[in-house]
Amino acid sequence: MSIFSDVEEAQPIEVFHLVKVFNEDDDPSKVNLTIGAYRTDEGKPYYIPVVKKAESVVLDGTLNHEYLPILGLESFTKAASQLLLGDITQRQEEGTIFGVQSISGSGALRVGAEFLVKHLKCTTFYYSIPTWENHHLIFMTSGFQNAKTYRYWNEETRSLDFDGFCEDLSNAPENAVIILHGCAHNPTGLDPTEDQWKKIAEIIKEHKLIPFFDNAYQGFASGDLEKDAWSVRYFLSQGFEFLCSQSFAKNYGLYNERAGNLTFVLNSVENVKAVKSQVTMIVRGMYSNPPNHGARTVSTILNNDVLKNEWMNTLKLMTDRIKAMRKSLRENLENLGTIGTWNHITDQTGMFSYTGLSASHVEYLRSKYHIYMLRSGRINICGLNTNNINYVAEAITDTLLNVAK
Repeated sequence: MSIFSDVEEAQPIEVFHLVKVFNEDDDPSKVNLTIGAYRTDEGKPYYIPVVKKAESVVLDGTLNHEYLPILGLESFTKAASQLLLGDITQRQEEGTIFGVQSISGSGALRVGAEFLVKHLKCTTFYYSIPTWENHHLIFMTSGFQNAKTYRYWNEETRSLDFDGFCEDLSNAPENAVIILHGCAHNPTGLDPTEDQWKKIAEIIKEHKLIPFFDNAYQGFASGDLEKDAWSVRYFLSQGFEFLCSQSFAKNYGLYNERAGNLTFVLNSVENVKAVKSQVTMIVRGMYSNPPNHGARTVSTILNNDVLKNEWMNTLKLMTDRIKAMRKSLRENLENLGTIGTWNHITDQTGMFSYTGLSASHVEYLRSKYHIYMLRSGRINICGLNTNNINYVAEAITDTLLNVAK
């Protein structure tokens, strides 16, 4: 009898399972709209030119492979926190805002969640319905006892259910942690307006809730770094204490380098030393210290005005392509007279679109047309290009005519 004989097999992680099946599919017309990675109009991964330049600088200047500090490369964490929160130099100098280098955004969420459980005694967290599927797993694995949801997607109108959102937050217990997508909500592509963010902040403050922003797409939603950071900066301006996770996978194309940052925003200098010490212990017990290459690459760009400007211009080009694909998909569907309304495709922002297609629609598209997407109907807009967009629109049109919801 093996000591492992009672281990039950877990369900495959949908997005990675679909990528595997897609790669094994030999149909020449296949289309991958699953995993959240940018693709060129030729359907190829994009090695951002300024990132390539920065990596050359890093490789030329890195003379050894010594350990980084446990909380990470300071030139990276400071620049990353400033990118998100703006001019915070004074707060950084006094220590009330500090960053922790993490294993991408997932690692930032994991470290932050464990800190909240262990040291703020948090037991309940809220996430949007729907949300990125890893939120639930990360927070529950970190020791949270209660997973709650707040309404977000209105399936009937294919828009933000703001009233439901506010009602659910208003009913949350004190000290509950609220996971908020800073911009380019995953998977719906729907973000609150500035006035709606103000109302959300008002409710969170009134009910003494703890905001935890997940920021995986700054600059990758609108193409404007400042605009995409508006929600987080508003909370900062209102005196909140909160946590923010950042990922540099999407906006730098550094998917496998796992460069991330966790920012703590405190209101009292007196608490900084204790908080930092406990975060240090969490990281030490989890992965000891972070990797070097991705963080140095991002730091090199953020701390050089010429490279940073080149990066920002590239972000604009990338987001312009995404917007063009949204526009083209909507126009194709409308021109074909496809069942339903399709304005939500262009109303949404960022990499993802919640199409409104059902699981049965998704299965039909995969089996008949070899078009792969998540069973929720979420698609990665970057998987569309001028060569396949007509095919996808025609396939969706046929699906809605022949498959019941």
